[in-house]
Amino acid sequence: MSSYRRSSVRAVTSPAEPADLPRTVGELRATGHQFRPVKEELRDNLLARLRSGEPRFPGIVGYDDTVLPEVERALLAGHDMVLLGERGQGKTRLIRALVGLLDEWTPYIAGSELHEHPYHPVTPASRRLAAETGDLLPVAWLHRSERYGEKLATPDTSVGDLIGDVDPIKVAEGRALGDPETIHFGLVPRTNRGIFAVNELPDLAERIQVSLLNVLEERDIQVRGYQLRLPLDLLLVASANPEDYTNRGRIITPLKDRFGAEIRTHYPVDLELETALIRQEAALVASLPDHLVDVLARYTRAVRESPSVDARSGVSARFAIAAAETVAASALRRAGLRGEREAVARICDAVSVTATLRGKVEFESGEEGRETEILGHLLRVATAETFRARLAGLDLSGFTDLVAEGAIIQTGDLVSADELLGQIGTVPGLAKVLDRLGLGDAPSPGQAASGIEFVLEGLHLTRRLAKELTDDGRTIYGS
Repeated sequence: MSSYRRSSVRAVTSPAEPADLPRTVGELRATGHQFRPVKEELRDNLLARLRSGEPRFPGIVGYDDTVLPEVERALLAGHDMVLLGERGQGKTRLIRALVGLLDEWTPYIAGSELHEHPYHPVTPASRRLAAETGDLLPVAWLHRSERYGEKLATPDTSVGDLIGDVDPIKVAEGRALGDPETIHFGLVPRTNRGIFAVNELPDLAERIQVSLLNVLEERDIQVRGYQLRLPLDLLLVASANPEDYTNRGRIITPLKDRFGAEIRTHYPVDLELETALIRQEAALVASLPDHLVDVLARYTRAVRESPSVDARSGVSARFAIAAAETVAASALRRAGLRGEREAVARICDAVSVTATLRGKVEFESGEEGRETEILGHLLRVATAETFRARLAGLDLSGFTDLVAEGAIIQTGDLVSADELLGQIGTVPGLAKVLDRLGLGDAPSPGQAASGIEFVLEGLHLTRRLAKELTDDGRTIYGS
């Protein structure tokens, strides 16, 4: 759920083509191959997975009981669909996952721009070739990863980009201007017999949206004044922000009417799904203990729910993912500067996210100038909530007694694990704390330091320990 959007992509790298596949239409018929339209192919393959219990949409987190059943119903019904949701809800990831429901390999007429099925040629050139060659019509094979097209809707997108236009080079070669073979096909027809996605559909100019009407209803295309009807075989999926879709009125009514399904996406509904998403998507350069993942997940949810944040724009899942990567990077920086063998994140590393991720959040107009303060407050709230949830009921008097006896503990993002542990010594109850935090019976120095610092910060946030920040960026716990 990082940023996936590009004008046209292929979902995965195409594997090597099997050598034993038929190479002519005669050989193809001899195998008993049957032609299926794309929507029927998707329906059959989805039903097969439903019956076998195989994963239908690997890598999609948090939608099992909400969005995915609606997507499955739309596919079984053969409906084109539009996914509505705020930024960072995995709409594009979900659309790309649909490719996995296509057949792994599908035949097409060799050399066909539109990947026409050997049994159903649609262009004049392919129909002539089929008539001339008969059973010797050459057949090539297309992997499912090559049956996906994608366009990010932008105001400068043209009908030619999506549908096609006259190719001046072909005209210059001597072909008549009215010859259908002078057409240069756009992205939509080139994705014939596949899945085509339009991201951020409301951003497409209304006059360009009109060009999609025939694709969705009549399943064909029209290019300029050509008397040409090319029946397309594809699934069309679009994504949109619900504010754009419902309030600005930027999707024309006839186009909205032609989508068979309108499906709302959402952010993870509970903390477990939020943490699972972070673990799955974040590219971590250092160890990030579970209690810190919990903090970042609670932090993201708190920012999302804050009245100071513009709820209409949403807080992307990329916020939590980037936060986790930033915290891990802070730990790696400390390890490099202090010569540590392992890099383990601590709660002090989380402070940096309030400044570096401020640009990912849209605040209400009255909060100008207070953005970092608001994010810092929400991070402290998330840390305190995680502290209570993780360590409730444990006797932490060993830590408070340590300070009561006059100890002053210095930590911070440039204090090594060994330095921190050297100030602590033996603390009663530490083993139970580390076990509750999931750090095990024999934690490494970095893990132990991470657990201890989390306890100290939690005790401070619950008003049981004093804390002071020094000018050089260190944190002092004590009286």
